[in-house]
Parts: sequence; C-alpha cells; structure tokens
Amino acid sequence: MTLSNQIAQDSSQTEADVLELTIVLPCLNEAETLETCVRKAKQSIERLGVKGEVVVADNGSTDGSQDIARANGARVVDVPRRGYGAALMAGIEAAGGKYVLMADADDSYALDDIEGFLVELRKGADLVMGNRFQGGIAPGAMPFLHRYLGNPVLSKVGKVFFRIPVGDFHCGIRAFRRDRMLELGLRTSGMEFASEMVVRSALNHRSIVEVPTTLRPDGRSRAPHLRTWRDGWRHLRFLLAFSPRWLLYYPSAVFGTLGLLGLLWLSFGPAEVGGIGFGLQSMLAFATMFILGLQGVGLAVVARSYAAHLGLLPPPTGRLILRIARASLERGVWIGALLILLGIGCFVGAVLTWGATGFGALDVVETMRIPILGMVSIVSGFQMISVSFTLSLTRIGED
Repeated sequence: MTLSNQIAQDSSQTEADVLELTIVLPCLNEAETLETCVRKAKQSIERLGVKGEVVVADNGSTDGSQDIARANGARVVDVPRRGYGAALMAGIEAAGGKYVLMADADDSYALDDIEGFLVELRKGADLVMGNRFQGGIAPGAMPFLHRYLGNPVLSKVGKVFFRIPVGDFHCGIRAFRRDRMLELGLRTSGMEFASEMVVRSALNHRSIVEVPTTLRPDGRSRAPHLRTWRDGWRHLRFLLAFSPRWLLYYPSAVFGTLGLLGLLWLSFGPAEVGGIGFGLQSMLAFATMFILGLQGVGLAVVARSYAAHLGLLPPPTGRLILRIARASLERGVWIGALLILLGIGCFVGAVLTWGATGFGALDVVETMRIPILGMVSIVSGFQMISVSFTLSLTRIGED
C-alpha cells in the first residue's frame, strides 16, 4: 500500500469515526419519562441517517434514572454540581458530536422531529432555537403565566436589550455547534443558563436562527423543577446584569440630565411654572438627582468595562460609553480636580459673602445657592476621580 493510499484510508476512517450529532438530556429523577426521551432521540438519529449519540447528564438522580438511560443505549455523565446549567454544561463538554441538541427529559419537546435543527446547522447556523409559538403548543403544555406573561416579556427584553432575533427566548430545545458554544465560556449553573447561551451568542455575533417546534404536556406525575417566579426573576436578573446600559446607563443619564438642567435653572433664583413655585428645596432635589445620575453612569461604565475585561461581554461599542471607557486616568483626574477646585471656589465665595455682612445671621434662601453648587461640583469631581481610577484597574494589561 502506498503512503498516499494509507493517508487517504486513515482520513476516511477518521471522518467515519467523527460523530455529527450529540443529543444532551439533563436529568434529575426523570425515571417516568427518560426511557421515552432516549428512545425518541435514538430513533431520530437513525431516521436521519446521522452518526450520533445520546448523552444523559445526570444531576444526582436517586430514582434509577442512570440505569434506565444506560439500558436504552444512552451514555451517562455524572454531574455532581447541582443545577440545570451545570448539568447541561457538563453534557456539552462530554459530547462527542460536532453539533449538540439539548432538550428536557420530561417528554414535552419533540425529540422525534429534530430535522429542522440539523438542516439549519448544516447551512452554517451557530445556534438554532426552537419556537413553540410557531410550531404549536398543546392544551395544558404551558402554564398561562408562562405563555402570556413570562415568555413574551422576557423575549421582548432580549430583543430590545441585545437585538436577539428570536420570538421564543426560553424554548428548552435548541441545537448549536459545540465548538462555537464552548468558546463562549458559559458560567451560570441554574435555569438562567438558557438565557446566557442566547445572550452571549448574540453579543459575540454568532449566527442565530429559529425553527418551529411543538410542545406537549410533560409525562411526569410530579411537579416540574421550574419555579415560575423564582426562575423568571433569575432570568430577568441575568438579562439586566448583562446589559449595564439598560440597567444603569440609560436611566442614570436621563436622571442626571434632568437634575443638571433643574440645578442650572434654579441657580439664578426661584421660579414659577403654572402657578407652582420652585425654590431652594427644589434646587436641592435637582442636585440630588444629578449626583445620583452621575454616579449611576459611572457605575455603568465601570461594570461594562470590567465585564469586557473578564470576557463576559465584548468591548463596549456605544459612542459615549466607549469614549468614557477609553479616557485616560490622567484626563479623568484632571477633570475631577478642576471640578473640586471649582467647588472649593464656590465655598470660598460664600465665606467672603458672609464676611461682608460681618459674619452675622444669613438669609438661608438667598445665600444657599452657591454652597449647593459647590457641593455638587466637589462631589462630582470626587466621583470623576474615583471612576477614572476604577476604570484603570479594569484595564490592567490592556495598555
């Protein structure tokens, strides 16, 4: 046998040994439905003519689920760390397939109809999401709150915050390229893992498409592991944490802008609008708004920069956030120092004004405006310096 023929033979054997698809089923005491799910998954693999496997990522079952999985031809991966995300991540890492399809082991998802997922993966998609609202939801398959509140709201939040082009953000059956998903370094261990997978894929410009899928009532006699309010809040909390712009930056920018405009407006004296008087008390309220807004913007920029430094988020792209994040420590310190000096000047001016009256009793309404401006300037300058130093810490090693 020639060397070229040997190489060709070895290459063909290697290609034949490579699995194309791994179906991962997270499992925690799913003895009632696991056999059905494994059987449907294996039948789909055989019907589609792909080289594949079924992996059951067991999260510590005590009902014999592991033995059921093995008896039906699945490979069992024991996952000591508790949590939906932990089980799935362990199953994905252990998968031998180029592509991975994940689905719950409660027999609610259409494991007997996965061709659409495979077709889109072969076309080049990185993540293929199922859409239950397009494919059909059987009566009793999805609780009222999930169908008309939880899923629509969280899907809308995902679209607005991250521009994710999916209509069923939390569908439990989805497929993806294993290598591309592992590159993201997913970290969450609970139910919010489903959100992290989609959000991180979108932020890293992965190709995401949807295919219709059906949802049926699960086959278990016990209550599901999912807890509506607890897990819904964990998903929402994750979405907010991964979007400092919407959690902090936009609200703080609006709050701070209103505070600054109001502060400047009342710096020249009391005003009246529509019969409503605005005086010193209103000026203090606007000053508070501006300081809180400035602090929120600074925290948003620091959080965004630090998340990018850790690799949780890509580098910031928003114009203002990007400019602030790239600003040098020295520039921030200089601006902060100037604001502090300006504030000190306001207090010095107030003292001089007081001295001109012989340091006697003062009219609070007439004399408090300058000290308020001084206080705002000093606090703003200190925040500017603090944010600059903190940003420099998040960028260590990048210069």
